[in-house]
Amino acid sequence: MDKSRHTIAGMFNRIAARYDLLNRVLSMGLDIRWRHNMFRLFPAKRPLRVLDMATGTADVPLMMVDQLGKDVFTHIVGGDISDQMLEVGRHKVNARGLDGLIRLENADATQLEFLDDSFDVVTIAFGIRNVAHVDKALAEFFRVLSPGGRVLILEFSMPQNAVIRWGYLMYFRHVLPWVGGLISKDQDAYRYLNRSVEGFHDRGDFAQLMSDAGFDQVHWESYCFGVASVYVGDKN
Repeated sequence: MDKSRHTIAGMFNRIAARYDLLNRVLSMGLDIRWRHNMFRLFPAKRPLRVLDMATGTADVPLMMVDQLGKDVFTHIVGGDISDQMLEVGRHKVNARGLDGLIRLENADATQLEFLDDSFDVVTIAFGIRNVAHVDKALAEFFRVLSPGGRVLILEFSMPQNAVIRWGYLMYFRHVLPWVGGLISKDQDAYRYLNRSVEGFHDRGDFAQLMSDAGFDQVHWESYCFGVASVYVGDKN
């Protein structure tokens, strides 16, 4: 799969207008619950400086403010390589009057233009599998986190139960590309989705990559029979 910045940005630019709708439809709303589970794992320190990568249309920053409250955050930066996704996100942020708290900008996970120790939390939801060089992204997340900070990575994963895995793969390989293509008019983008999920690291291997990047106390929580997992790593 071509995961170059140009290709990935172009794909998400094409589907930006209907991305939120498709997320809700294709996950049957479960993506919202999974994100809320991730927010419960935020460190106890307050207030927090947060970087959300692969922020897309700013769903994660807006949801974390809804769940935890504005006073929990000093500021939230959302980074993404798709300008069209960011444009949709800015409209949503401005409509909520949160442009003073949430800033969205074009940012590459493997080459972050932030100072060392700039954030207390780094999040990325359903985006790490789209990064060509995962090790570089993890190294950058570690660099920009302050001591005591935490990275939270929410991603699709493969169910271990054979029956559930079969149903999951049937959905991802056949139903999802058809429905996604019908609504977005871009079936290739949703065929990429299932290929990227199947080709991603298993849980243990990905946790090892996080440890290799320097993170401590690396572990994960799995949801919905292993359909999605959130990986947790601390910088001590």
